[in-house]
This record gives sequence, C-alpha cells and structure tokens, in this order.
Amino acid sequence: MSDDDFVFGMGAESIVRRDWPSLTTEEVEAVLGEEIAGIEWRSPRPLSTTARIRMPDGRRLIVKRLPSSLRTPEALAEEHGFMDHVRERGIPVPAAWTAGTRGDFVYEAQELGIGEDLYQSTFSWSPYSPSSHAGPAGAMLGRLHVAAEGYEAPPRPWRPLKSGFSLFGSADPITAIEQIAARRPHLADFLAARDWRSDVERLLLPFHRRLNQDLAPLWTHNDWHGTNMLWSADRDRPSVTAVLDFGLSDRTTAVHDLAIAIERFAVDWVGLRDGGPANVPRRELQQFLGAYTAVRPLSAAESAALPNLFPLCHAEYELSEIDYFLSVVPGGSEKNAEIAYRDWLLGHAKWALCLFKSGAEEGQTFLGLLGGDTPV
Repeated sequence: MSDDDFVFGMGAESIVRRDWPSLTTEEVEAVLGEEIAGIEWRSPRPLSTTARIRMPDGRRLIVKRLPSSLRTPEALAEEHGFMDHVRERGIPVPAAWTAGTRGDFVYEAQELGIGEDLYQSTFSWSPYSPSSHAGPAGAMLGRLHVAAEGYEAPPRPWRPLKSGFSLFGSADPITAIEQIAARRPHLADFLAARDWRSDVERLLLPFHRRLNQDLAPLWTHNDWHGTNMLWSADRDRPSVTAVLDFGLSDRTTAVHDLAIAIERFAVDWVGLRDGGPANVPRRELQQFLGAYTAVRPLSAAESAALPNLFPLCHAEYELSEIDYFLSVVPGGSEKNAEIAYRDWLLGHAKWALCLFKSGAEEGQTFLGLLGGDTPV
C-alpha cells in the first residue's frame, strides 16, 4: 500500500482510503489511444480520480476519471463551454476535452497549465498561504466574473456534486428540496430519517428571508480556492497563472460565487467543529475583497446580499454531496453522508447563526468585513 491509495478525509480522519482505485498506465493509454511515458502524480482529492501524465514527447496532461453516474460527456460539455467562453476573454484556463468513455466511466483530459500547483497537498477549506495570495485570488475572481458576462447557457440540471443557487435562490427552499428529493431516492430516504425541515427552517431560512433576490444571473466557478489555481513562483509579488476545475460551474450570480470563495478560505471549519475558534484571517479577507471590488465593484443589491448569502452558499453543494455519497460511491457511504449533513450543511450555518445573533466580537468582526449589519 502506497500514499497513492489515500485521499483527504471529510471527518476527524484527515487521510482515508480511496473510494475509487487510482488511474493506471494501461487505463490511461486505452483512453488516450496512445502510449504514455508515465504517471507522475496522483491527486489526493477524494471525489474524483485525477493524475498528471507525462507523454513520450515531454508534454504533460491532467487526466481525470469520473463515474458516469456523476458526470456524462454531455455534463462535461456544459463545463467546457463555459471554460471556452472565459478563456476567449482572457482568463488563463487550460483547454480541456472529453477523452472518451470506458466501462462505467468518462474521462476528461486537460492541458497542464502554466504555473506552480502550490496547493496540491492542501485541504480545500484552507486559508491562502502565503497570505499574499489572497489579493491576486480576489482580483482573478473579479476578472472571471467580468469575462463570464454574455454567456447565456441555461442552469445545469441537478446531479450529484452540484454547487448552485437553484434551491436557496427560489422563493421556497423547502419545497425546492422536496422536489429534488422526489427525483433522488437515496437522498429522499436519508432526509426522511431526519428532521431536516426543522433544521433548514431554524438555521438557514432566517438568512433566506432577508436575502435580496434581485441579483443578476451569471455563470460562475463555484469552487474558488487556492487549490484550483496555479501560481507564479514570486512570493513577493504572486499572481494567478491558471484557473482550474470548473466541475461545479453553473449559472448562479456573482455575489453567490463571491460568498463561496470566502466560505472556502476565511473560516477554520475543522477547528470550529473541534471546539476551537473560527480563526478568521482578517487581513487576507480584506485583501481578497478589496482586490475583487477593484476589478468588479459590487452593486448595492450585491453588497446587501453578501452577508446573507455567506451562510447559504454551501447548502446546495452539501445536499448534492450527500446524494453523491449514497448514490454514486460504491456501496454507499452513510458515514460520509452524515458528516456532510451534520458538520458541513448544518455546522456551517449554525456557526453563522449563533455568532451573528450573539453579538460576539468574532462574529461581528467577520460580519463587518463582509460589509453588512447583523443579518438575523
């Protein structure tokens, strides 16, 4: 057993056995239709199987294997269309294509991209390190949102591992969740065993009721953090050299995507789960937001929405992650589905609700950085 057999865990165990076997040389060659020189690196991310491939001529590619129950070639085409749009408008997105299908899997290949993968061994919900990365990350997200304007593809349909704004962007989120569960039997059974309506009413709807829904729709990335960017090697004046992983991209709204980007780096969720502080990186959050708004200023409606979107922005993804663990992972993983529900879906919202309502210094400081008054 080697390090390649392990990936990041969701709960108290930081490293766990893979749900999916690692890519093999024979498998990659069968999909690409040509010999490769070798597999250089395998990603520790748990929800897909990804490797960096070296070709005989020295080129390097990223190859990703996804179960067809998670992504079909048509689903990948939705992502690639948006990637092509923003690349044509100056965003450094490596070209990607569907490499083929094999058995119950679909394969995506992508150019390597220019720059260093400085976060390849970092858990996704982590602060920027060094902290000087926060500003360039915020500026690039602003550029991406400007470049996304004019892309009019419809919202993506519900599927496992989906980050969007269809549920809490609706007038009645509980009914919207019920309608999704009616089409996803594993998710329906999971929710039926829990008092989820009361949980949503208590922890999430207070923010939804105050949310200004007059927000312009926009295709967005929906998974913005340091691990999904490549970086220059200059630590004094760093820059983002490539933007990666559009697997969660969808038609949402710019400020929803901004809330997700903040949720990914500005709160120590693992520390909170274990009883510690939120460790909000105040300076980095200021730099991130300042750099973003210097490129793309927020409208009055967006500024008012941001504090209320922050506690909501993760919810749709977590519900889809529960669906993934129960309907896609071989044999199902009730344990990980429960972690997604208890620690991530409810835990994140509970922290925001308690801290914002209590007037605690940490919560009010964080809220002030988002530019809002007490939202609940």
